[in-house]
Amino acid sequence: MTSPLVQSVDWLTIAPPTLTAAVALAVLVADLFVPEERKRFLGLTATAGLAAALALLLPLRSGDRSTFCLTPDTRVEACSYTADHFTLVVQLLVLGGALLTALLSLDATRERLPAGEYWFLLLSSAAGAALLPASRDLATLVVALEVASLPAFALVGLKRGDRMSGEAALKFFLSSVTATAVTLLGASFVYAATGTLHLTEIAHRLGDVPGQLQTLAEAGVALTLVGFAFKTAAVPFHFWVPDTYVGAPLPVAAYLSVVGKAVGFTGLILVTVVAFPSYADVWGPALAVLAALTMTAGNVAALRQATTRAWSAVRLLAWSSVAQAGYLLVPIAAAAYSSDDQIGATVAYALMYAVVNLGAFAVVVLVARGRPRNRIEDYRGLYATRPAAALALGFFLLNLAGLPPGLIGLFAKVTVFSSAVDAGLGWLAVVMALNVVIALYYYLRWTALLFRTPEEAPEGSPAESPAAASTGTPAGASAEVPAAVPEEAAALRGTPAPIVLAIALAVVAGAVLSAYPQFALRFATTPLF
Repeated sequence: MTSPLVQSVDWLTIAPPTLTAAVALAVLVADLFVPEERKRFLGLTATAGLAAALALLLPLRSGDRSTFCLTPDTRVEACSYTADHFTLVVQLLVLGGALLTALLSLDATRERLPAGEYWFLLLSSAAGAALLPASRDLATLVVALEVASLPAFALVGLKRGDRMSGEAALKFFLSSVTATAVTLLGASFVYAATGTLHLTEIAHRLGDVPGQLQTLAEAGVALTLVGFAFKTAAVPFHFWVPDTYVGAPLPVAAYLSVVGKAVGFTGLILVTVVAFPSYADVWGPALAVLAALTMTAGNVAALRQATTRAWSAVRLLAWSSVAQAGYLLVPIAAAAYSSDDQIGATVAYALMYAVVNLGAFAVVVLVARGRPRNRIEDYRGLYATRPAAALALGFFLLNLAGLPPGLIGLFAKVTVFSSAVDAGLGWLAVVMALNVVIALYYYLRWTALLFRTPEEAPEGSPAESPAAASTGTPAGASAEVPAAVPEEAAALRGTPAPIVLAIALAVVAGAVLSAYPQFALRFATTPLF
């Protein structure tokens, strides 16, 4: 007889995603009654809701709380929602990333983007992303994955009348729907072979699958992994990333680069390390090869962008995010060869990447207000007009490259490199080292441009057309300003405080992690499950 579900609900345990979802519904309803001139109130409410959801993680910091569990007559503990250390760290990353995205969005939603729909979709996606790391059965995992993904499609295509935005949303939708279909097919095969949806139960039963169901179980494992590989933008499932980032509103591109990526990697960790450890000899080598291909393809493509004067800075960051996905895959692959503690290196690296990548996007949002086309060359001489922004962007880019003064970028890369060496994946460590060297070129080239002498615009040359905003700028971007403005105050005139606050928070977080890297790196040596 099937074990009954415990009916009591631990509301504190599920509070972070629940509060986020409740605020999303409240914002959607309030949008019907708030007059147009006061729509900014919706954004402030959404931002406050995300901050409150983050604060609710504090009472849970001890970890190891579960709810929606089966009664103890099962062979192993089987819960649908678990708030362990892994869950809390990923929820910190997801909700923190959503909060910074909200700050970047407060100005973007004032004109072209419909405020009510935007904030509802952003909070809904964040709620699903916060639910996913706590999911411990396949049904909850897939539901959380779709709650995080479906609103993201609409966010990408929310710039009404923009052809590039609609095209980006369509590409994102088609690739994600394909991934979901493959994942559901794989999950159904796994359920048919094991008779359970709980991840811990699946891990125990996969080893006892009868011979006639063995092929079904193997197919289910393979299809589930392929579906999550789509979500992580691993090669060859990465084709949607560049066009989606360029076509989306800039805050949404920032959100996808961090929170969207965290969703995919969280699901991949749960199905490999928690549910399918008995098939480590299958998914381990596959993920190692995917990691090598992904980091190489991303870095080579980003290198090409960096050598093209007119290419979009957002497109370069998109290819950079693909390369970073390859680094994030390395510890997961290594967990198949040594122990599941290796995945802590992925979590530590993800924390570093989230802070500095969101910070880089925040500066891009700031620059795009004056230069809607957002080309790499538009950053030439940024230090002359916006010293603080140039220094911040240089700090973020050097962190992504793994160079000082941002020590957390260097330490995080060393941690991932060590996980490959410890697992006996020497060839993968060599591939990673080569890719880090390749990435140095485009990160350093962009950084160097910030401090070069600005190029004078030809006298009488027209400003950039507002239509150029279709290359991925936030709503309401103004025409391009001359590159050489003597005073920083003049360059920053009219800059929204939320964007400045987002950059400042990212700089502070990056500085704290660099001064005290053990805050993130301790997850690489501490069991998370």
